[in-house]
Amino acid sequence: MGQGLSIQKCDFMIPENNKNHHTEEISTGRLIVRRGQPFTITVSFSAPIHNYLQQMKKTFLIVQTGPHSSRADEIQTEFPISSLGDQKQWSAAVEEQDPSFWTLCLNTPANAPIGQYTLLLRASKSPQFLGNFTLLFNPWCRDDVVFLPNEAQRQEYILNQDGIIYQGAENAVLAQPWDFSQFEEDMVDICFILLALGEHLQREKDPAQRKNPVHVCRAVVAMLNCNEFRILTECEPGQHSNGTPPSKWLGSSPILQQWIASKFQPVRYGRCWVFAAVLCSVLRCLGIPTRVVTGFTWAHNTKSSLSVDEYYDEDGTLLTQDKSARVWTFHVWNECWMARTDLLPEYSGWQALDATCQEKSKDLSFCGPAPVHAIKEGDTHVDYDVCYFFAAINAKCHVWVHKADDTLKPAFGGTKYTGNNISTKSVGSERCEDITQNYKYPEGSLQEKKVLEKAYRNMKELETTSSSSTQFISIPTVLEEPVNISIHLQSNSSLQLGQDITLSIEVFNHSGREKTTHLVVGIQALHYNGVPIAQLWKEEFHFNLQSDSVNNLQVSVPYAWFGKELGENHLLRLTAVLSDEDSSYMYLAQEEISICGSPLTIEFPENMVQYEPGTAKISLQNPLMEPLEQCVIAVAGQGLIYRQRNYR
Repeated sequence: MGQGLSIQKCDFMIPENNKNHHTEEISTGRLIVRRGQPFTITVSFSAPIHNYLQQMKKTFLIVQTGPHSSRADEIQTEFPISSLGDQKQWSAAVEEQDPSFWTLCLNTPANAPIGQYTLLLRASKSPQFLGNFTLLFNPWCRDDVVFLPNEAQRQEYILNQDGIIYQGAENAVLAQPWDFSQFEEDMVDICFILLALGEHLQREKDPAQRKNPVHVCRAVVAMLNCNEFRILTECEPGQHSNGTPPSKWLGSSPILQQWIASKFQPVRYGRCWVFAAVLCSVLRCLGIPTRVVTGFTWAHNTKSSLSVDEYYDEDGTLLTQDKSARVWTFHVWNECWMARTDLLPEYSGWQALDATCQEKSKDLSFCGPAPVHAIKEGDTHVDYDVCYFFAAINAKCHVWVHKADDTLKPAFGGTKYTGNNISTKSVGSERCEDITQNYKYPEGSLQEKKVLEKAYRNMKELETTSSSSTQFISIPTVLEEPVNISIHLQSNSSLQLGQDITLSIEVFNHSGREKTTHLVVGIQALHYNGVPIAQLWKEEFHFNLQSDSVNNLQVSVPYAWFGKELGENHLLRLTAVLSDEDSSYMYLAQEEISICGSPLTIEFPENMVQYEPGTAKISLQNPLMEPLEQCVIAVAGQGLIYRQRNYR
C-alpha cells in the first residue's frame, strides 16, 4: 500500500448488529456477535480507493485474540476480502463500495473459539486497527453445537434475566426469585476473566478449545468453588457471621462484582443454589443455554454407592455418624444444552453440571457435564461423572436406630428413595415444571429395574479396572420387614411462619395378637443438607395395640415450642419411632415440612414514566405474636435500581 492511504473510520454498526445477534441487552456501545452468523461493518478511507487499486488487489482482514499473535495461548486468523464470502469459515465479502468506503459482510465459523477479538485490515506490511468485538456461542445457528431449535426456550435459557430457584421439601416446594443479570454492565468481561482463570488453573493452554462448550463449562464451573481463585466460599450451615448468608443473596451480579473488585478474593458465602445461580448467569452470558434444576431427596457424596444410611437415636433424633455421605432435603445444580460431539449422538441435549464440591478421587471436585440421557439409562461409564449423578438420585437410604447399648437396629418402614421431584422453572412462566422423567424411569417399573442392573454392572467393571479408591456397592435390597406393625405419620407439608403443627399418627397392628408398644414423636430442625440443628420437641406414648386394630393419635405442637431455632432454610423433620416391646423390632416414619416466610407485597403506581423517578410501596404483615426487630429489606431491580439496596 502506498503512502497516504489510511483508514478514516470503521463503523461496526453496533445497534443493527447487536440487535440481529440478540446481544443488544448486553451492550449498545460495543460489538458483541454470535458465531456462525454474519455481521456488517463499513470501512471509510481517507482518500478515494481508485488511487490505490494496485496496492489493494490483495486485501486481508485479521482477527486475533490478543496483542501478541505469536503466543501459543492466543489466536490469529487471516483471510482475504473477496466478492463472495464463505459462510462456513472466517471470511469477508464486499457488499457495497463507494470511491471512499466499503461495506463488508463478515462471516465467522459456527465452531469458532469464543472470545474477545481484535479486527485489523492488511493491504501492506503494516495491518491497520479497525476495532474490537466479542464472539459468543450461538444457539440460533443450526451449525453451532449449542443450537436450540425452540425459540421460546432460547428466550428462557439465554435471554431471560429473571429466574426462580426451588427449595424447601419434596412435598412443599418453595420458590426463590433470582436475578441472573447476565447482561448487566461488565458481566461479559467478568465472564471471560473467570473463563481465562479457570483455563489457567486447569493448565489448559490451547485457545482453540474455546470452540467446545464442554471445555468452557468445565473451566467455568471449576471457578465457582474448587480452587484458590474461586468465586465463592462454601460455609457450614448457619456459620456465616463474617459474610453474607447464602439465603440473603438476590442475584448473581453483586457476587461477581464483589469478586472482581476484591481482585479475585472468594466471596463469602455460597451454598449449592448460589453456585448454580451464578454458573447459570455466566453460561447464559457466554451463549450456552442453561437452566437451574432442583432435586429433592439427594444422596450427596455417596462415591457412586447405590446405598446410603441414616442413623437415629431411640427418641428419633437424627445423628451424624457419617459426616460425608448423607441425604440432602434438596440439592441444586445446572443443566446446559449442547450436542456432544465427543460422545454418541443420543447423549446430546441437556447436560447436568454440578458446581458443589464432591469428595472425589480426582483433583477436580465438580461434576459434569453429564448427559441427562446417560443418567436415565444408567450408562455410568459415560463422561463426565454420570455415575455420581446416577447414584445421587437412585440410591436407597436405609434407616438405623442407635440404641443405648450401642447396638444398631434396622428401623422398618423408614427406607427412603432419592431423586424425587426434580424440578425447574418452566419456559415463559413462573410455574414449577417436574422433569423427573428426564432423569429416571418410574419407581418400581421394569425399566427402572433394568437400568439399575445395567448401572451396577458398569460400576463393577469400573471398580475392577480403576485404580481409584472409590468403592461401588451393590444394588441395595430392601430389608425384609415384618408385617406385624406399620406406622403412618402425616402433617401439613408446608406451614406459614407462626402456625402450629398438627400431627396425625396412625399405628396398625397386623399381627393377630395384642402388642405392647412405646412411641416417641419428635420435631427436629434441619439444614437443607441433612445436618441436624436441634431437637425442638418430643413426646412419648405407651399403649397396648389390640389385635388387628388401628390406634390414631392427634398431636398439636404450638409454634412457640419450635419457632426459635428454625435454621436458615426453615426445614423441620418430624419423626415417629415405635418400639415393639415384645419382639424388640423398631419402626420409623418421618416427614419433612418447610416453614414459609410471610410474603412481601410490592405496589407500583398505575402510571410510571420512563426515566422519571417513581415510588414503590413494599409491605409485610407480621404473623407472629411478637414484634419483628432489626429488619432489613433487600431490594434489587433490573433497570430500576443500581445494584442491590438494603433498607433497615
